[in-house]
Amino acid sequence: MTSRRAFLKGLAASAALSAYPAAARRLAQSSGDPWRALPAILARITPPSFAPRDFDVTTFGARGDNEKDNTAAFRDAIAACVRAGGGRVVVPAGEFASGAIELKSGVDLHVAEGATIRFARDASRYPLVLTRWEGTELMNYSPFVYAFEQTNVAVTGRGTLDGNADCAHWWPWKGRTDCGWTRGDASQDEDRNRLMEMAERSVPVAQRIFGAGHFLRPQFIQPYRCANVLIEGVRVINSPMWQVHPVLCTNVTVKDLSIAAAGPNTDGCDPESCRDVLIESCSFDTGDDCIAIKAGRNADGRRVNVPSENIVIRKCRMKNGHGGVTIGSECSGGTRNVFAEDCQLDSPELDFAVRIKTNARRGGTIENVFARRLRIGQVAKAALTIDFYYEEGEHGGFTPVVRNVGLEEITMQRAEYVLYLRGFARSPIRGVSIANSDFGAVAKPNVAEHVDGLSLDNVRINGRLAAR
Repeated sequence: MTSRRAFLKGLAASAALSAYPAAARRLAQSSGDPWRALPAILARITPPSFAPRDFDVTTFGARGDNEKDNTAAFRDAIAACVRAGGGRVVVPAGEFASGAIELKSGVDLHVAEGATIRFARDASRYPLVLTRWEGTELMNYSPFVYAFEQTNVAVTGRGTLDGNADCAHWWPWKGRTDCGWTRGDASQDEDRNRLMEMAERSVPVAQRIFGAGHFLRPQFIQPYRCANVLIEGVRVINSPMWQVHPVLCTNVTVKDLSIAAAGPNTDGCDPESCRDVLIESCSFDTGDDCIAIKAGRNADGRRVNVPSENIVIRKCRMKNGHGGVTIGSECSGGTRNVFAEDCQLDSPELDFAVRIKTNARRGGTIENVFARRLRIGQVAKAALTIDFYYEEGEHGGFTPVVRNVGLEEITMQRAEYVLYLRGFARSPIRGVSIANSDFGAVAKPNVAEHVDGLSLDNVRINGRLAAR
């Protein structure tokens, strides 16, 4: 895996991503249609291309019998691909057991139809790397598929990536009694608290060493500080926690994925502190948020200080999960310019369609969030929630800001609320608009605490036109 020296050399590189185009920032002040900004964003999101060379992993000793450890074969195939100037590392039909896989520039890991990469349950197979865990940088177990400071990387194909997690492996580290954990077993709580405390004390990242002997679950697919990323076509199942997690990346395409895991914190796709991201035609059935846009947590998020910006979500299908299109709660670096359109969301086990969650320890500014033509069947709680009282609520010194949120052409068949909005008296939610939408079988009136500029234009709730 990438050396410790490479990590240390790159620790300061995050700040370079913070100089984002001024044109996108002006979107908040635009008096016109914010959707007019979408074509320019999409024009910048271009999937990488790869040299027409294939490197079959079986040529390097891999065997698809679900028994042999193929970690070295994957590593050797990727190295040969790099030496040749790039191309595809092909995993043919079969069941290939492996530990951590590290991608390099110019490499497309192509998992063919009928192929499964099944990842080891032995934590020792995932060496220390620089990663981000719930918005905080540290040295921890490698994500199962990882790339660090690479350009032009991909995971493609019609095969399956199986994280092999269940209520006997990885998931019990969450400490939930409904998934394999009993009182007295090891859990992540002590390590999680220690990591957060280290970040608050500004302990250098290189000294935040976890991994072996600790219980912070690795993510599944994580390109870290990469440019030109493509994740397309594959089926992703049974992740230990967050499943597709680009961090500090630019120009990311996530397309045509089938993502499913019922375990704790198994978010589907979490772009974090990324710029220019397209998430398109994916299906989600998760144990947490389907899509959750992140930007670092608390002191560490403010130290790195890189927002997520220019995120486009379209033609996706959300089933089970906490939120369909979510921002937060790790949002200290800020989020702006999020566009979601033409998605279908439907499950009694899906809490919210559009969800923004923050608090006074996260802080940060979330602005310019727009959704249109969402087809919502049933959700358990609300079509839109903006909640400043998530977890720590008002207990913190970093007041969150949320402004300029617009939904239009939304239909919904059933929910407890249409809107569940809770700002702070000292920091109201500003500029929420709903237009040309129809919400049926709504059980309770809207909640709107400390909201300035709430606009309802041609909105029907339970068949009646709502007051403007």
